[in-house]
Order: sequence, then structure tokens, then C-alpha cells
Amino acid sequence: MRLSRFISRSIATRLFLTAAALSSVVLLVASVFFTAYYRQEADEIFERRLDVYLRAIVADVSESGQEGRTGPGQLGDPQFELPGSGWYWQITRMDDSAHEIKTSRSLFAERLPKLSDLGVQAGVGGSRRGDAKGPDGRRLRIVERVIDAGDTGIYLVQVAAATEEMEEQIARFQFELIVAFAALAIALAGVAAFQVRFGLRPLRLLQRELVSIRRGERDRITGAYPDEVAPLAVELNLLIGANRDILERARTQVGNLAHALKTPLSVMVNEADAAPSPLAEMVNEQARIMRDQISFYLDRARAAARGGALGAATPLAPCTEALLRTFTKIYGEKGVVFSGNVGAELKFLGERQDLEEMIGNLLDNAGKWAKSHVALSIAPDADDAAGRSALLVTIDDDGPGLAPHLRAQATERGRRLDETKPGSGLGLSIVADLAAAYGGALELDDSPAGGLRAKLRLPGF
Repeated sequence: MRLSRFISRSIATRLFLTAAALSSVVLLVASVFFTAYYRQEADEIFERRLDVYLRAIVADVSESGQEGRTGPGQLGDPQFELPGSGWYWQITRMDDSAHEIKTSRSLFAERLPKLSDLGVQAGVGGSRRGDAKGPDGRRLRIVERVIDAGDTGIYLVQVAAATEEMEEQIARFQFELIVAFAALAIALAGVAAFQVRFGLRPLRLLQRELVSIRRGERDRITGAYPDEVAPLAVELNLLIGANRDILERARTQVGNLAHALKTPLSVMVNEADAAPSPLAEMVNEQARIMRDQISFYLDRARAAARGGALGAATPLAPCTEALLRTFTKIYGEKGVVFSGNVGAELKFLGERQDLEEMIGNLLDNAGKWAKSHVALSIAPDADDAAGRSALLVTIDDDGPGLAPHLRAQATERGRRLDETKPGSGLGLSIVADLAAAYGGALELDDSPAGGLRAKLRLPGF
């Protein structure tokens, strides 16, 4: 299942496996064809050789009528002299009751079987050919022919040869063919791998360009691409430009909305302050709530717009160092020390002001409750579900902490758990919403220092 899923997701793998499979099929078919062709040629050569020997013996017996003169010397092959060599001839007189038989020395005391006795039908010219078991149980290819030598008699002339030599040649050819085709298959696989890698290189370059844009290193796709990929690069550039235009318009509209709402609220508050009364107090209270809600939702809208922007990247070290210095001064009289451990190479994939707002709210909350120390650390985290790099921001304080059943409430929208501390009390909920806008999350847990630990996961690289 995993392999099929991997194959279906990888174009390179699909192209390589397709090329390898097609090449293997072609080589397999070619090997079967060449083997069959070689077997046919070897068989024909084998048959022609037997026919030559048969015709030589037949000619000698027919012309001289003295079968005894037909010998290995006339056939020109020393294998007929060697006992058990696999090459034999035999002449049998058919019109004599004694059936006198003469054989090659290679047959020694053995005799060749008659194809006519084995049911083999005569072919063109009265000759027969077929396979039979010969001396030592070896498989023989036999050709035989009956000739009438006139007054000297009628003879059955046979020439036989073991087929094992031919089979060994075919097996050797098959082995050499397999070795050659295996080497060719490996070479074709290497060529296919190179072709796939070279052919998909523009897509890898395009991916790197998009990663650079996402990291804020570039603002558009550049470079020359093949005709098949160039339209995609053009469309992506247009999409990136359209995304920037939409975000810019969204920011403008958010700013206009904030101005349009805050001005009437300020007029209402001023009029209420001019004529103090229970109604004026209610107006002031509701106006304050409306301002908080407007600020909250406007901040969230800005964060959502910025979170969807491409090319925004913020170095973490300079931003966090400035925040630590600021809060050290703010809580200096209380005796709270702020320390941080942030890698110089780490970057947040988003706007600086959003990062400052999230970490600033968490540091501010920790400083309010800490007794003496607040520690900030930022490190790379495991990649998210989409395969993007992530950061883990951890802030620990040594304050009283927060009960587990109150932690979820602390991040609820507009919820304030303690009215005794200064501020709006909406910091944690704002951080949670900002983090969610960037695809991150805020989690509260117990700190090893004894207080509260805030773990903020954000996109980074």
C-alpha cells in the first residue's frame, strides 16, 4: 500500500518504472525471438550437415556398389572414428536374409535403431528423419534412406548425431544473450534515470523558486524554463501578484474600517463625558467594550491577511532580543529577569509585527506572574502535516502557574481570568488567534520552573 502510494505520488518514480518496465518487456521479447531464431538456424545447420554425410555415403554406395569403401576417410570427419563420439553411420543390406551391417568405428558394438520401425513416415525422396534413443541412452537425430544399387543389392543408409552438442550451443548462446541483455537493461535503467532526472530538473528549479518566494528571499519566479513549464511559471507569477494585490486591498479596507468605526465611538464618548449621568457611564462602558472588540477583530483580520502573504520572513534573534530588553526594563523594579536562547539562523515565516505581538503578549503575561525569572527559547520543531518547517517558541516563568481546567479558558476569545492585573487581559486569546492565522497553535503546560509554560508553534525555516 505504501509503495503504491509512493509510486502514485512521484512522477519521477512513475516515469522511471514505466521506462524500466517497457525496456524489460522489449528485451524479454527480443531474447525470446533471438533464441528461437538461433535454435532454428542451429537446427537447420545440424540437419544440413547430416544430409551432406548421408548424400556422401549414398553416392558412394550407389556408384561403387561396394559399401565397404564408404568410410570415415571419405566423410572427412574424424568423429566417426572415435567410439562414443556421438557421430555415427550405418549401412544395412535389406535384400539379404543375413542383413549384413557395416558401421562407423564410433558405434563400436552398438547399432542404430530404424526409423521405419519407430513409425516415422518417409518424406520427399523416400528419406526419413527423426529422433531416437541411441548408444548410452543419448538422444540422436537420425536421417536414413533406402537405396537400390542394382545388382549389388538394396541398402538402408543411416547417419546419426547426438543433439546434445547442438543443445549446448543453444544454451551457451542463451546464457551469453542473457548476460548481454542484463548489461543492456542496467545501462537502459541508468539512461532512464538520467533522462527522468534531467527532464524533471525544471520542475525542481521551479520548486526552489517557490520556496525562495515563500521564505521572502524572492518576490517572483525568474529564470528561463522549457516551453512546457514556462506557462506554469508565468501563471504562478500572476497568481503571486494577484495575491499581493488582494492582501494590500484587504489591509487598506481594514484600516478604513478601523478609522470609520473609531471616529464615531470617540464622538459618543466625548458627548457622554460632557454630560455625566448613568446613561453616559453605560455609553462609556459599552464604547470601551466595542473598542476592545473592534481592536481584537481588526488585529485578527490583519493577521489573517499577513498570514496568507507570500514572501514574508522575519529573523527571530533581532526581534526577540529587542523584546527581552524592553520587558527587562518594564519589570526591572519587580526584580524579574528575562533571558533568551534563540538561534541566529532561525526565521519566522510571517510579519515582524505579528511575531512581536505574539511573543510580546506571552512575555508580558509571564512577567506579570513571574517571581524572579522568565526564560524564552526558540528551536526548530518537527515539520507540520504539510511538510513545512516549524518553530517551537517556549516561554517559562516561575510564578504560581495555572490550573489545568483554566488553561483552555485563558485562550478563549475575550476571556480574562484575573481582574487584579493591569491590561486588557486579552493577550493569550490574541496570541492563539494570531498563531492559528499562520497555521500554528498555542498550548499551555506546567513549567519545570514551577510556573506556567507557553508553547507556541509557528511556521519557519
